[in-house]
Amino acid sequence: MATPNVILPEKGKENILITSALPYVNNVPHLGNIIGSLLSADVFSRYSKLRNRPTLFICGTDEYGTATETKALETKQTPQELCDEFHAKHKEIYEWFELGFDYFGRTTTPKQTEIVQDIFLKLHKNGYLEERTTTQPYCEHPDHKAFLADRFVEGTCPKCQYDDARGDQCDKCGQLLDPLELINPKCKVDNTTPVPKDTTHIFLRLDKLSPEIVKWVEKSSTEGKWSSNGVAITKSWLERGLEGRSITRDLKWGVPVPLKGFENKVMYVWFDACIGYPSITANYTDEWEQWWRNPEDVKLYQFMGKDNVPFHTVIFPGSQIGTGDKWTQLNTISTCEYLNYENTKFSKSRGVGVFGDQVKETGIPPSVWRYYLLASRPETGDTQFMWADFVAANNNELLANFGNFCNRVIKFVNAKLEGKVPEFSASYTDESFDFPAWIAEVNGALKEYNDLMEGVHLRSGIKKVLEISSKGNNLLQYRLDNAALNDHPERAKTVIGLALNLCSLLASIASPYMPSTSVGLMEQLNTPLASIPDTFDTEAIKPGHQIGKAAYLFSRIDDKKVVEWKEKYGGTQATRAAEEAAKKKKQEDKERKKARKAEKKAAEASTAAAKPEIDGTVKSLPIREKLMDKEGPLTTSASTVPESTAPKTE
Repeated sequence: MATPNVILPEKGKENILITSALPYVNNVPHLGNIIGSLLSADVFSRYSKLRNRPTLFICGTDEYGTATETKALETKQTPQELCDEFHAKHKEIYEWFELGFDYFGRTTTPKQTEIVQDIFLKLHKNGYLEERTTTQPYCEHPDHKAFLADRFVEGTCPKCQYDDARGDQCDKCGQLLDPLELINPKCKVDNTTPVPKDTTHIFLRLDKLSPEIVKWVEKSSTEGKWSSNGVAITKSWLERGLEGRSITRDLKWGVPVPLKGFENKVMYVWFDACIGYPSITANYTDEWEQWWRNPEDVKLYQFMGKDNVPFHTVIFPGSQIGTGDKWTQLNTISTCEYLNYENTKFSKSRGVGVFGDQVKETGIPPSVWRYYLLASRPETGDTQFMWADFVAANNNELLANFGNFCNRVIKFVNAKLEGKVPEFSASYTDESFDFPAWIAEVNGALKEYNDLMEGVHLRSGIKKVLEISSKGNNLLQYRLDNAALNDHPERAKTVIGLALNLCSLLASIASPYMPSTSVGLMEQLNTPLASIPDTFDTEAIKPGHQIGKAAYLFSRIDDKKVVEWKEKYGGTQATRAAEEAAKKKKQEDKERKKARKAEKKAAEASTAAAKPEIDGTVKSLPIREKLMDKEGPLTTSASTVPESTAPKTE
């Protein structure tokens, strides 16, 4: 029996299941993170619902893995305490942005463990998992003594010499890395130099699954709707050839591996994270399988940044295929490139860019933020957040176009017709204006809007909304004033009737982008929000209807704010704090170096007779080269190192 108010698929209808890439719980999202997946998915969810389709929009925080463990060590919290704190922060930010999740959950749940382990054991039973010995960095510090996951290791990038690269990726050159390749590697926890050590992990045999994955990709990308970069990234992976991929890690914070001998290991977060979608749905309803094991009746739309593509188009589908179970699989993938900030990157530590917890400080309402981010959505290439463009978008597009049209007609009806819709005929025409042709233009633009939205071309969709509101301004120009109402009453009343109904249409088609603005507009029209139609209903608001009072939908932003905001969010005010933090870190590093030097000197004194002094140049070699120097070349057949991963969000 269905739980009351729970959204479930309906037989015979187009049922839409929407996911947004799960944001890492351990940091505050910036604007690029928000537009990259979350906001984009919300727009399509709202559109789908206004097209009267059963639609479920699922998201939640991704809470397991290295990043969380590392952050918890830094903040002196337990991983669970950290997750609880940041889950609440994420939820608050997304509520402010008016993201309408049907359920916003998390991955640290019993359901996640249950479903992840079920998939894992089925893959194991079906012969798609195998044990391999790998070599990984190991921290020998007395208070640590642990294998180090990729992000626990930092050092100099061997590709570009950037001195602050992570063990999985270099933020400067973007290259994926192996932590054993780093020059001068250091443990992020205690700044000691790790040593290479063998460990055993479970690998997913993507090579064995490759024929089925390739077949599925060809079918899904052809029958569904995949963004161009989604296709290109997936094709690149397949052309290089799929290899076995480690899906376990030497960590404490994660889903336990349900195999004997692996009690001290957990699932790799990128095997586990995508399974968060069905597990979060399972926390929403016990009937989750109606969504996730129902490919006949459900279409799955997934939204993400481009770095996340292969995990959604190769690894997760491959895992689904490998279980042998029936699964709802990806139909449409919508990906984004990067949104940058004023020709640089967002950086929380340097105070550069606007982050989710700072947007309220500006006093600008959510609708304006949503509009600008979506109008700048990086669909096919990187885009820039620019304060001058942000202000111009509000003043010249929302206020002067959309807001001006709606306010002008509603205000006129309030003032001249006591707020009552006059008698009018949509079929009226005269020599001054071709009303039927104007209606046909609106219908043409509406069809283009629907076609764009169905194809998930959200950036073009919002531009079409503004194009339709421009047609409203064109209708009012020279045709709605006191003289027109007195001298040509039938024509003026036709203009009013059509304009009010266009306001109603605009409220519907703008609602996916600016929900609170649409609510405000419908309050002024005194009618409920209508579904998005195929054709313009010129009589949705009928003669005699009493509308509400006019109110401004948008307010002008002073151009002086551009300079103020650029200074505030450009790192200027953070410089002193950053300098102080850097100074403190330098002192701590100096003290650690001094302590290590003393320890080394003592060790050398006790072993001087048995062991010659090591040449200092060896320190600059990567761990892998040190190991080769000591034991000979590493073999790759039995010691394949787990592949690194790209970050989940922009």
